[in-house]
Amino acid sequence: MNGPSLLKCVCDDTRFEILEMLQKNKELCVSDFVLKIKKDQPLISHHLKTLKNCGIVKSRDEGKKAMYSISNHQLSELISIITKASKKIPILCNDNNCC
Repeated sequence: MNGPSLLKCVCDDTRFEILEMLQKNKELCVSDFVLKIKKDQPLISHHLKTLKNCGIVKSRDEGKKAMYSISNHQLSELISIITKASKKIPILCNDNNCC
């Protein structure tokens, strides 16, 4: 996967929120995301499937639940760096259509 492909996979508010939660909690199930993000389970499952197909998250079965985690340490670090950097960069654009 190249850089632009990786960014396309994570460049969605819900997917990035999922990744931030995983970066902090290491491993979560779908119901954990539904409770915290407050979006429907099918939508959360769709985003998790997209992230899994991109190789960004992995899953393991635990009884009837699938437990999700970030697939490797470098991706976890990247999410952390992006989150920290976004808090330090001043808002340059207020136009929701540009980004």
